[in-house]
Amino acid sequence: MNQPLAYVHPGAKIAKNVVIEPFTTINNNVEIGEGTWIGSNVTIMEGARIGKNCSIFPGAVISAVPQDLKFNGEETIAEIGDNTTIRECVTINRGTHHRGKTKIGSNCLIMAYSHIAHDCFVGDHCIFSNNSTLAGHITIGDHVILAGLTAIHQFCTVGNHAFISGGSLVRKDVPPYVKAAREPLSYVGINSVGLRRRGFTSEKITEIQNIYRLLYQMKYNNSQAVEIIEAEMVATPERDEILQFIRDSQRGIMKGYNQKN
Repeated sequence: MNQPLAYVHPGAKIAKNVVIEPFTTINNNVEIGEGTWIGSNVTIMEGARIGKNCSIFPGAVISAVPQDLKFNGEETIAEIGDNTTIRECVTINRGTHHRGKTKIGSNCLIMAYSHIAHDCFVGDHCIFSNNSTLAGHITIGDHVILAGLTAIHQFCTVGNHAFISGGSLVRKDVPPYVKAAREPLSYVGINSVGLRRRGFTSEKITEIQNIYRLLYQMKYNNSQAVEIIEAEMVATPERDEILQFIRDSQRGIMKGYNQKN
């Protein structure tokens, strides 16, 4: 249902049962899936690909050109999965030639005034609290929670099931399953509450705790800890995911609270 006071470009592809409220602008080369609600005063620019049953609240700007001086007008997109909620005044920029897209997963909640810059990839079931800010080229795993006013440096990676406390400045990669807090940002434990809510057993949570105890609390450097974890701990998907994350880290992982930064 399109309100007469909304503008929808004839080239936009709008599925059935999409509600578009007054004073919203939807540009050319936009696709919106069934059952999505677009509030008033939303601007959806070229290259937006929005899934089914999403909710986009007033003031949001989706798929604006990147705030990147290297951007040269290349055709890129901003993709949002199904069942994702975008709250008031969120800004999501489309990609550059580097990745070709900015991607937000399904079942996410992006709260008011958050910014997701060009070429960011965000997984499924993520929650970004108010004023979370992602610079360009960031990768966020599944089930990640950013508390309010979190700011993440470009090219950082945050692993699955991580929790980052409010007001954090993220300059290094944050491994999966952990809680991150303090300044400079540090490991302060594993995200045991979140893991229990998602069905992880007590035995699995203990296994993850033991891995991070070796990495962060036994005064080994990262290379030594990785060797010990691989040699002494039984191979499991979680163990291997953590080890692979550390090996793949380009910016280096954050330190422990009792380690020198």
